[in-house]
Amino acid sequence: MPDALSATDANRRPVIWTVSVTRLARLFREVSPEFDERAQTEAINLGFEDALEEIRRRLRTQRCDAVIAAGSNGAYLKSRLPVPVVLVKPTGFELMSALSRARRMAERVAVVTYQAEHAEFSDFVTSYGLSIEQRSFVTSEDALDAVSELSALGVQAIVGTGMVADFADAAGLRGVLLYSASSARAAFETALEITTATRTLGSRLAEQSRNASGSRRRRGGMAQPQMLGDSETIESIRVRAEHFARTDANVLVCGETGTGKELVARLLHERSDRSRGPLVTVNCGAFAESLFEAELFGHEEGAFTGARRGGRMGLIESAHRGTLFLDEIGELPLALQSRLLRVLEGREVLRVGANRPLSVDVRIVAATNRDLPAMVEGGGFRQDLYYRLNVLRLELPPLRQRSADIALLAGHFLGEVGRDAAVVLTADGLKLLQRYSWPGNVRELRNVLERAYYHGLAVGPGGMITRQVLLDCAPELGAEQPPIVATRGAAAPTENRPSARDLQAVLNRVGGHRGRAAQQLGVSRSTLWRWLRDEPAAQNVPGDTAASRTSSAGW
Repeated sequence: MPDALSATDANRRPVIWTVSVTRLARLFREVSPEFDERAQTEAINLGFEDALEEIRRRLRTQRCDAVIAAGSNGAYLKSRLPVPVVLVKPTGFELMSALSRARRMAERVAVVTYQAEHAEFSDFVTSYGLSIEQRSFVTSEDALDAVSELSALGVQAIVGTGMVADFADAAGLRGVLLYSASSARAAFETALEITTATRTLGSRLAEQSRNASGSRRRRGGMAQPQMLGDSETIESIRVRAEHFARTDANVLVCGETGTGKELVARLLHERSDRSRGPLVTVNCGAFAESLFEAELFGHEEGAFTGARRGGRMGLIESAHRGTLFLDEIGELPLALQSRLLRVLEGREVLRVGANRPLSVDVRIVAATNRDLPAMVEGGGFRQDLYYRLNVLRLELPPLRQRSADIALLAGHFLGEVGRDAAVVLTADGLKLLQRYSWPGNVRELRNVLERAYYHGLAVGPGGMITRQVLLDCAPELGAEQPPIVATRGAAAPTENRPSARDLQAVLNRVGGHRGRAAQQLGVSRSTLWRWLRDEPAAQNVPGDTAASRTSSAGW
């Protein structure tokens, strides 16, 4: 902080934390000095679970008005932090500029973006007859698969997020960062606007809200997790969760994405005799298999190239005398499922490269949005591990099945984001929320209300979130929603991995066109690529020519 700034000036300026573990961190370092007079900025060079734990730890004693991140890392933090998370979003011009840089480096280029491919970009490529591959990813494993696939197709340079660009460099390709200084500056400006809008609500009301929240039940300085809702379904789950917490048996929590599985895991831990121990969260879908084994079980010094000097404790070990929360357990590779089973049966963990196991005392809470019994039947999940995890079971209902709870949830989320009891959701606004199907469930509701809150401040509705304010910031609320078929355990059956024969049949039916095959199977192209990579017999099918594999429109 410059010496000329007084303590009062420092306290008045907004506090912004930037989060990145890739080359995006360098971009943040270049841009943040431009905002020194308007904000206090600090870099957190961590990602995903590590960043989440570090930010939560700091928030206990430090103030933060907004977090800036990007890509899958930003999306992960956005749904888990109590402070606003602003995502760095590249413009179409920046994408064209990045492609231009990539094209100067290599003949064949591709674009890999987070979460969804852009139809507008596909139309642009098709209209101008360009040969540019486009892929999308959700997890880091998806991103790694996409890079591997594109490398096999002869792509030499890849434009993408920082993680994708790093994966491309590691694969011997040229990685080009999708973001520029302009998009980073725009994110800083948005973060400052949000902070300014929040502060206009008045420090006195905010202080009253903080005093009220301080009277709630707390343990160790952290508010106790709550399952909000008045419906009979939620009350039944609350009662069962409280009972399960008093046992030491493993618990399997099932439900669609966004229904609150992580919240339930926290509740089970905080209400248990293990509450003084650690709660360690592991996202089984966030790591590549090659990295996940060392993360989960730890490693000895020299166990593999790049192994940390002195070795490293694994996540299972770090949960000793506490609770290990295995999120997205259905994504755990089969090879690691057998090792996890040995841990559950023997209560011992063997580090990578070690000869002697270590005793561990952990309670397992696992969560999934997939149909594990169907995966067991299809060979995608070990039956013995399923029985070990499914000792006690909690099924969380989707939000569309408990619309009566939306009023209570909305009031709670608006109180959190605004810290101001004066913010009101009008009757027509509530009715609109209750009619929506909520494919993203409670997490989506919170996101919509957060957007509506800040959007409402911008248009000046006088503390009222009306139907029109909601539609202005979330137009999807007014659209007709397709029916969503709930499945046992929650995910769509199309996620179940087909056999090699079924894969070949689908490819034959579409003449080897892998893009249409992925659509028929209801999976992403990266997932189909991974299945084909593991099933060589399904790769050579009639019509599967080099042209169909490399065509941007066909793959």
